[in-house]
Amino acid sequence: MPLQSYDIAASFFNVVLDIFFREISPRGSHKIPKEGPVIFVAAPHANQFVDPLILMRNCQRRVSFLIAEKSMHRRYIGRMARAVHAIPVTRPQDLAKPGIGRIQLLNRKTDPTRITGIETAFTQQLTIGSQIALPMDYGSSEVKEIISDTELIIKKEFKVPNALDMLTDPEGTSYKCIPHIDQSQVYRIVFDTLKAGHCIGIFPEGGSHDRTEILPLKAGVTIMALGAIAMNPDLNVKIVPCGLNYFHAHHFRSRAVIEFGTPISITPDLVEKFKEGGSSKREACSKLLEIIYNCLKAVTVNTPDYETLMFIQAGRRLYKPAHRRLPISQIVELNRRFVAGYEHFKDDSRVQEMRKRVMEYNRLLKYHGLKDHQVNKLSMGGTRAAGLLFYRVMLLATWGILGLPGFILNLPLVIIARKISAKKAKEAVRGSSVKVAGRDVLATWKLLVALVVTPTLYGFYTFIVVLISFKNKWILKWKVFAPISTFCTLVTGSYVTIRLYESGIDIYKSIRPLFLSLLPWAKSSIKNLRTVREQLSTDITSLINELAPQIYHDFDAERIAQAVERTAIPTSSKSLIQSPIDWLDDRVFNWERQGETSEFDDAIYFLEKNNGSTSGRSRTSSWASGSSSRPRSRAPSGEHHRVEALRCLSRTAPFSELKIKSKDSEEDSGYHGDKEDENSLKN
Repeated sequence: MPLQSYDIAASFFNVVLDIFFREISPRGSHKIPKEGPVIFVAAPHANQFVDPLILMRNCQRRVSFLIAEKSMHRRYIGRMARAVHAIPVTRPQDLAKPGIGRIQLLNRKTDPTRITGIETAFTQQLTIGSQIALPMDYGSSEVKEIISDTELIIKKEFKVPNALDMLTDPEGTSYKCIPHIDQSQVYRIVFDTLKAGHCIGIFPEGGSHDRTEILPLKAGVTIMALGAIAMNPDLNVKIVPCGLNYFHAHHFRSRAVIEFGTPISITPDLVEKFKEGGSSKREACSKLLEIIYNCLKAVTVNTPDYETLMFIQAGRRLYKPAHRRLPISQIVELNRRFVAGYEHFKDDSRVQEMRKRVMEYNRLLKYHGLKDHQVNKLSMGGTRAAGLLFYRVMLLATWGILGLPGFILNLPLVIIARKISAKKAKEAVRGSSVKVAGRDVLATWKLLVALVVTPTLYGFYTFIVVLISFKNKWILKWKVFAPISTFCTLVTGSYVTIRLYESGIDIYKSIRPLFLSLLPWAKSSIKNLRTVREQLSTDITSLINELAPQIYHDFDAERIAQAVERTAIPTSSKSLIQSPIDWLDDRVFNWERQGETSEFDDAIYFLEKNNGSTSGRSRTSSWASGSSSRPRSRAPSGEHHRVEALRCLSRTAPFSELKIKSKDSEEDSGYHGDKEDENSLKN
C-alpha cells in the first residue's frame, strides 16, 4: 500500500474523532522515540476499534496495528484496516468449536492432568498442541497427549476453583476445542516491519472489554520484541506502554486521555535467554511480560470492581478540593494515586468504615439527583439564584429553539445508531466471557453507523430540496449550486447543533441545584446534605493525613493549598476573529465561574514551603520542559503565580511537592471530566 493511504486515512479518522469526542488529551507523548522500531502496547482495550484510532492520532508515528483476521472480512472495517497497513492475526479462539460430549477430572489430587471424556471424540476433534477451554473463560490448557476418544493428558493442570468445581462435577462440564495456529507468518511480518524501523501497535489483552481492570496479557508481544532482536542483534526495539482512559467512553461528545509511559528497553540477558529456547525462553518472555504489565498499570487506573472505582473518585473529590477545574489528564493521575493508597490500606477498619460512609453519601446524592460538585451550589438561594435560574432557563430555551431544526434532521441518525449499537452490545456479551455489558463496542458501532447513515440521510435531504426546487423552477436559477449549497448547509447546521447541544447540556445540568435552592421545603434536607459532605470531607482528610506518611515519608499535610486565584483574560487579549459558537462556549465557562464550580472541580495542589515564600505553576503551564503543540485551553489564565500541573509529579512519590514559578508558560489544554457515573455505566 502506498504510504499516502495511511496519512489520508489518519486525517479522515481525526475528523471523525473530533466530531465524536469533545477532547482527547495526550500525556507523555514527548517520551515516544522519534525514529527507530517501536512497539506500542495499549490497555485497557475498552473501546474496540476506537482505541487504535486514538493511538494513531497521538503517537506521532505511523503504526501498523495487529488486528483479528475475522475483522478484516468485515466490509468497512476491513477496508479501513488495510488503508492503515494493519497486520491480520488469526486468533485460535475465533476458530473454537464446541466439543462433543462432556469432560471431567476424576483424580484431582493424584492425577490432575488426566482429563476423562463422557461420549467424547478426542481423536477426531483434537490434535497435539490444540487446547481445551472451559465455559465462562475459566481456563484452557494445551493437549499434551491423546490416549483415546475419552481420555487425554493436558500440559498444565487447572487451578482456578471455579474450573475445578466444573471438572469435578459428576456430570462433567461442556468444553470447546481450540485448534493450534501457526503464527510464524505473522511474526515474520512483524520482524520485517521492526527491522525496517517502523512501528507496531498491539493490545496485549487480546480483545476489547468493559471491565475496570486490565485483563491478563498475552505473551505474543514479548515474542515479537525478543524475536526481532534475536534475529537482528543490532536492532534497538523500544516498547512504549500506552494507557487509555475514557470519561463516558461510549457517549457522544465525551472525553478521553491517552498516556504514554517511559519506553521499555530490552536487556541483552533477556535476549540471550530467549535464544536458548525451552524453559529459558519462557522465563524471558514471562519476565518481560511482567515488566510490560507493571508499566501499563502505571499509566492506567485499575480497580477490582466498579464500586471501588466510585469510592476512589468520591474520596478524591472530598479530600479538601480547591474547587478549581483540573485537566482530565490530572484527574486520571489523581485517581491512580488514590487507588495506590487505597490498595495499601484497604484492610484497615477505618478505611473500610470510610468506604461505607462515602458510598452512603453517594446514594444520598443519587436520591437528590445531584452530583458532588453541585452540593456547594445549594447554598446560593435568594434573589441571585432566582435571577440566575431564570436567565439560564431562557438561554436554554433560546438555544433549544436554534438547535431544534438540526436536531430533527439528525434524529433518524441518532435513533438508528443507538438501536444498532445496543443490539451489537448484546450480541458481544453473548459471545464473550469477559464483557460485562458490551459497552466497549457501543462507540465503534455508533461511528460505523454514522459513517454510513449520515451521507445517505444528507443525500436524501438534498434530493428532496432539489426536487422541490425543480418543481418550482428554482433549479433553473441555481443549477448545480442547489445540491451543493443544500449539502453544505446541512453539514454546517449539524455542526452548530452539536456545539449548541454540548453547551446546552452543561447549562441544563446546572439548573437542578438552583431550583432546589429555591424550594422552602427542601432547605432542611439541603442543609443536612451539606453538613454530611463537610463532615465527611473533614474525616477523610484527617484519615489520609494520618495514613499517608506511613507509605510516603515525604508527605506533609501543610503542603496542601488551594489553587491561586486566576484572573480572567482581558478582552483585548482575545482574538478579534471569534466564531459565535466559541463566544457561547466562553460565556458558558464564565457563567460557571461566577458563584459556581465545574462538575470536575477536584483540585489538590501540593506546594513546598520555601523560606516562607510560595512559588509554582498552574495547570495552564506547559507540562514538560519543552513546548506543547496541543490547543490552548479556554480557561482563563492568571498573570501572576501558577500552580504546576500534577502530571509532572514523580510516580514514585504520589504526594510529592511542586515548585512555584512566576514565569508565564505556554497553556496546556484544560479539561473538565470525570469517570463514568453509575447510571452511564449501566445504560
